[in-house]
Amino acid sequence: MTTAIGVVMTEHIVAGRLQDQRLTGEILRHPENADELDAFLAIPGSELVELLATQIAALAASEPVPVDAIGVAVPGIIRAGVVEDSPNLSQIKGMRLASDLTKVLAARGIMAPVHVANAADAIAAGVAATRGQLNKLTRVWTIGNGIGYGRWPYIDGVWEGGHVTVTLDPKERFCGCGGIGHLEGIMGYRAMRLRFLDLEPEEVFANARQGDQRCREFVDLWHRALAAATASFIHLAGPGRFYFTGHNVGFLDLSILRPHIESMVKMSSLQSFSLEILPEDDQTALLGAGVSAVRALAS
Repeated sequence: MTTAIGVVMTEHIVAGRLQDQRLTGEILRHPENADELDAFLAIPGSELVELLATQIAALAASEPVPVDAIGVAVPGIIRAGVVEDSPNLSQIKGMRLASDLTKVLAARGIMAPVHVANAADAIAAGVAATRGQLNKLTRVWTIGNGIGYGRWPYIDGVWEGGHVTVTLDPKERFCGCGGIGHLEGIMGYRAMRLRFLDLEPEEVFANARQGDQRCREFVDLWHRALAAATASFIHLAGPGRFYFTGHNVGFLDLSILRPHIESMVKMSSLQSFSLEILPEDDQTALLGAGVSAVRALAS
């Protein structure tokens, strides 16, 4: 029996304990208010490490069975435990998160190895695990403050799908990384707030349903941007099933998205793709973080 702790840090921190790819016991969350989307923006990286360690320590002490591995998932480019970049949590850019967290945990008597993964990759691993398809390609779009693209099985690469260029319009400058024409600059929650200074994103989509022309045009752009990015990955890695989840997945309408993708993917051998919306679920992300850590331990 393998025991792991999974932790995911995006707009909030959630942590849970796993045994043999199953969550056991309670899930810890910080902050408790799920609608607090910018809770970590002003917190220094070192304090975020302490917050992560506090959640992990509480779970490690909750049962007498020792922990074999700790999986941490965060947004950004993650390689060998280093956060090379993270536009939506900029204070952790450059941090050697695996080694920093390992040292803090060791001071608390927790010696399990720490594995750090991209948050969207962790969700893809969790989706694959819950469906018993860890040996199959699983691709997930996460829709929130940022836009994440996750895939399982993990292969080395950057995979920052939210920063795929989907338009050549030089006015599209709303992406948090500063790049022009990026998917996240259209779909990201913070980007939408910058675009519509007079409306919240929820109001934009509600107004579109009521027939407001400006909002309807943006909602169509929002879906065309996601279609363009998805079509790009179909052309690069082939068709298959794409999952969509995240805090703002409720904005997504597959009846709008699918025709746009079909207009972009015309080669018959690539048209056997399928699309599925998954409700935001902390358990899936936690499971994926833990599974990724256990797999890394065994490799």
